[in-house]
Amino acid sequence: MSSKSIAFVSGASGYIALHVVNELLNAGYKVIGSTRSDKKAAEVEKKFGNNPNLKTVIVPDIAEPGAFDHVFEKYGSEIKVVLHVASPCFFNTTEYEKDLLLPAVNGTKSILESVKKYAPQTVENVVVTSSLAAIASPKRLSEPNAVVTERDWNGVTWEGAGSDPITAYCASKKFAEKAAWKFLEENKSAVQFKLTTVNPGYVFGPQLSDDSVREVLNASCELINGIVHSKPGSDIQPLSGPYIDVRDVAKAHILAFEKEEAFGKRLMLVEGAFSLQQVADIINKEFPQLRESIATGKPGTGKELLNKNAKCDPSKTKEILGFKLRDLSETVHDTVAQILKVEGRD
Repeated sequence: MSSKSIAFVSGASGYIALHVVNELLNAGYKVIGSTRSDKKAAEVEKKFGNNPNLKTVIVPDIAEPGAFDHVFEKYGSEIKVVLHVASPCFFNTTEYEKDLLLPAVNGTKSILESVKKYAPQTVENVVVTSSLAAIASPKRLSEPNAVVTERDWNGVTWEGAGSDPITAYCASKKFAEKAAWKFLEENKSAVQFKLTTVNPGYVFGPQLSDDSVREVLNASCELINGIVHSKPGSDIQPLSGPYIDVRDVAKAHILAFEKEEAFGKRLMLVEGAFSLQQVADIINKEFPQLRESIATGKPGTGKELLNKNAKCDPSKTKEILGFKLRDLSETVHDTVAQILKVEGRD
């Protein structure tokens, strides 16, 4: 595929998607990105200096039937790769099916139906941003003797997804990804694209640009932001799990359609495991200006929490990707350095 090919990115204003758009533009691709509003579209274009290789389109609600039809009717003959990054990610709801499950599943089906209708022979690759949550449930990830690989699936059922927002979110990622694989299986003769999914754990790392740093950040980065703004003596929650840097997630999205070995695969993006205590230790060590003014918890005890977790084995994915992933220290450092810079505390 020529680097001058056109790539379509759904949900282009999101945390991961902005990094994906950046990787694409840097690699020489032309990009069409969808956002929910004109305001969001203007913000995205401004972040990239109104780059002539970036065009934005408005898709107000990805879950609506035919939501992407107008995009592919207009540009389908030019688009070679589709990166479906958009998906609901929030936990402040009790209407799990309406706010999480159906939008995730219907959004995935909707974009694939539009490809089938308007670009069945031109779109060569589809990359779906899934999640480690589609591979394993939080319960499974907290089983110390379990080993999780790209072959696994979260065992949650549709009926069982309504117990709490985290279970519902994890279920939404599983069922959206299942819908993509099922669509391809059922439409083999009608479309020609190869499908790859990207399944990251907790995604940390800096926002693409400083103007995206807000008082409250996206769900995963807010865990780090919370420690930066904690008070001395306050508790550090005993949270731990698999992590990955957002810049590595973005790079993996590009390799997912550039490398033939990735076609038809689920890429489990995990560099290692983290605990919030380890995050606090890194921050207290690397940023002297924060010492004495933020929580310290119980320094040095963070690794103990990791022994209670399942082991993730992303060796197949790492072999396919072939590049070194960023470690926790670099990821945490760069996330915090950006926050402090924006707040004038660097």
